[in-house]
Amino acid sequence: MSQKFRLPNARLNARPTPLPDRPRRLNWLFASLIGCVTFMGASPQSFADVTVPNIFGDHMVLQRDQPNRLWGRAAIGEEVKVEIAGQTHQAVANEQGDWQVMLQPLGLGEPLEMVIRGQNEIRISDILVGEVWVCSGQSNMQWSVAQTENAALVVAAARTPEIRMINFPQIGQQEPIWSHDRPWMVCSPETVGRFSAVGYFFARQLHQTLGVPVGMINNAWGGSACEAWVERDLLKSTPSMQPLLARWEGLEGEFETLSAKANRTPAEEMRLNGLKGQMAGNARPGNIFEGVLRSHLGYGIKGAIWYQGESNASRAYQYRELFPLMIKNWRDRWGQGDFPFYYVQLADFREEATAPGESDWAELREAQTMTMDVLPNVGEAVIIDIGEGKDIHPRNKLGVGMRLASWALANQYGLQLPHRSPRYRALEVDGGKAVLSFSHAPGWRPFDVPTPRGFTLAGEDRVFHPAVAKILPDGRIEVTSEAVPKPVAVRYAWANNPIVNLYSTDDLPLTPFRTDDWPGVTFDKH
Repeated sequence: MSQKFRLPNARLNARPTPLPDRPRRLNWLFASLIGCVTFMGASPQSFADVTVPNIFGDHMVLQRDQPNRLWGRAAIGEEVKVEIAGQTHQAVANEQGDWQVMLQPLGLGEPLEMVIRGQNEIRISDILVGEVWVCSGQSNMQWSVAQTENAALVVAAARTPEIRMINFPQIGQQEPIWSHDRPWMVCSPETVGRFSAVGYFFARQLHQTLGVPVGMINNAWGGSACEAWVERDLLKSTPSMQPLLARWEGLEGEFETLSAKANRTPAEEMRLNGLKGQMAGNARPGNIFEGVLRSHLGYGIKGAIWYQGESNASRAYQYRELFPLMIKNWRDRWGQGDFPFYYVQLADFREEATAPGESDWAELREAQTMTMDVLPNVGEAVIIDIGEGKDIHPRNKLGVGMRLASWALANQYGLQLPHRSPRYRALEVDGGKAVLSFSHAPGWRPFDVPTPRGFTLAGEDRVFHPAVAKILPDGRIEVTSEAVPKPVAVRYAWANNPIVNLYSTDDLPLTPFRTDDWPGVTFDKH
């Protein structure tokens, strides 16, 4: 079949891209030299060769059973032909040199080859068709297989060539990057150590369960702030994000002023160097969206998994809006509707809490949970039980990957699997007793000791006290405290590192919660 596309006279990415084209088959140095010429003002007519972004490369995985977009660049007016699996598609490069075709749905089968022809020819080989997921976030998603628990055993067993991963570089900037120089990797003992551990365990579970190839797009960046993953124009049009942008605009103005100054003092030079890092860093609004995500935005996927939030904990109330805004931004720009987005709630961290108190991490967890109430097709993997107090990077990434995979297997692939952690539903006060009911709680299994731990209780004075919890025959939980004769509010796991032990009989931990809505420690932080 043949299909011909002509693009409108506008860039696919909506803005001009002053960065270098990086043809897939050129080595990095040569590509960089070409890029320098491009950056200094070469017009689109300069590009006679057809090129595609690095997301389209040897060993890639295409999402099965759906149309998949393929795009690239060529000379203005150049005709481009794409052939794969008996399909033939044609396009003409527009006035900006952009072209695209839409591949018809492909099914499982033998590895494929794609041929792209214009004035030159590109051959992409060993293409598999299967399930494609993005694994994104900050360092706990970036954390590699080589750094995880039982790494030697995991690596030795990783002889699974139908699992592939591509790792994107960490480049933060305000102008969109069209392509990078990273290849797809085939899973083997030699390569798997560089895979995202959470991404790999997620992919391995899908592959073992479904028996199909799995491709993972890993663009995680350690320490990244959520706002860096959001399109800057969207943040500008969101009233609640103005204080955040104002702070950054102040830093940007200071950077421009110091950069333009001819004779800087040593103190000014030091300040300028610090600002340079921030301008190209992983917290500046829009930086990762343009510097990393833009290069593969629109590649055919099934969904995304996400592990981030530590860098936004001090602004947890803001995250209530920022995180859903980011997910919606991705979905709008990806053009695949409300694709599944499964994320990890923050683990326990720092010293164990022996007394009730306030916590920015607890407030961030709350913001993450609230996302399920405002967006469709999202889900939260609760891991309050598998963190490490002494380490922000818990080594148990297998448990994280398995809980994320349960969400995907249940909702996208039709398996009857427990995947939702129990969640607080309602509070009734009966004299001096607070009685809680829950959803997704077929039964309870306290861990280690027979009674639930981690509950606190407060009266009208809003002072919380340790409480005694009892599981009632009907599955509700009764909470009491001698110090609180007239209960008003209950909290569970409300600390950076709470001492908790309550699981459902499906072996999923109870989601941390509070029944009150009293202003927390991050209430006015922007």
